Amino acid sequence: MTETKTILVVGTYDTKDDELRYLSDVIRNQGGAVLSMDVSVLGDPSHPTDVSKHDVAEAGESSIQEAIDSGDENVAMQIMARGAAAKALELYRVGRIDGVIVLGGTMGTDLALDVCGALPLGVPKYVVSTVSFSPLMPPERIAADVQMILWAGGLYGLNSICKASLSQAAGAVLGAARAVEPPKRDRPLIGMTSFGKTVLRYMVTLKPALEARGFEVAVFHATGMGGRAFECLAAEGAFAAVMDFAPQEVANHLFGGLSAGEDRLTNAGRNAIPQMVAPGCYDLVDIVGWQPMPAHFADRPVHAHNRLLTSAVLTAEERRQVARAVSQKLAEAQAPVAVFLPLQGCNEWDREGADLRDAEGLAAFCEEMEASCPETADLHKLDAHINDDAFCDAVLALFDEWCAKGIVKKS
Repeated sequence: MTETKTILVVGTYDTKDDELRYLSDVIRNQGGAVLSMDVSVLGDPSHPTDVSKHDVAEAGESSIQEAIDSGDENVAMQIMARGAAAKALELYRVGRIDGVIVLGGTMGTDLALDVCGALPLGVPKYVVSTVSFSPLMPPERIAADVQMILWAGGLYGLNSICKASLSQAAGAVLGAARAVEPPKRDRPLIGMTSFGKTVLRYMVTLKPALEARGFEVAVFHATGMGGRAFECLAAEGAFAAVMDFAPQEVANHLFGGLSAGEDRLTNAGRNAIPQMVAPGCYDLVDIVGWQPMPAHFADRPVHAHNRLLTSAVLTAEERRQVARAVSQKLAEAQAPVAVFLPLQGCNEWDREGADLRDAEGLAAFCEEMEASCPETADLHKLDAHINDDAFCDAVLALFDEWCAKGIVKKS
């Protein structure tokens, strides 16, 4: 705590001046420093901010007058969101801020998502919002490491209820800025997707094997937000290679499950990151377990994983749709792609004799995958289950080959 950490405090200072200044006072009273950014349009703050609304609008390649002249608060706030995101990233790059906290209702939260999305992983990002944790926020707009606190009782004016939320948020962002250990990037990073060991187990073998080869491995839980974090880092070019062995969120997006966004299974390819892909849990769609089962999933096998999560089994035709969607996404890749197709099953519940086994559905998927797999991808059919040692052996053999050829960079 010897080094003072500076927090960027963002909000509409014309309407939330008291609340934002209260946040700033708490940060300062805890030994932090504050850099203030005003994103209001019509009014002015009671005191000048470090980054004025005019600075923000200019960073958004516009002006406050243009925002006002638009006559549309949505258009105006998007101007400010672009500028705030660009300005926050600029301030971080020149070392002026160590974290950010944004305060708002729906308008401020819309802007906050852009600001947090502009900053890299490891920069503390806190959003204090009247709609925190709301389904209003699509997963593709939520930064990989953003933190949210519900702004209880904070729609208008200060009170003891909202002060409890604001003071916690102020302490949290400052504490995070002091404690954070940013990614070191001292070893090339492999991004891997999976689920818990009850359904997929390859990471237990692959992670130590890859670490022994000098790589760092990050395994992402592919249940919507995990896949979103994976795609965010792929979009940043953070990975030396990816082993996307649980792209189930593609099926989720197709059929109304826990989506990670439309761009799932695309960002590694777009950024020329070598990809190894396997269809772990391709045959399941994850839905919210405490909500009524959607009508189109009625009368089919399901697995209730816990009170939060239930998985519905896809039909043979739906599995063919998944195969085509996966192939279409991989066809856009700008780096080598290898597809591993385990012919004996793609999750532990899909083994011979298991509860969710559908041999005809598996055969339909494998047939469609073989037919639709792009010519630019190498298809490796394995007479094995995805949880067998043979799957890991095949993956490591090709990985070593890619390293030897320089496809995967060791430094």
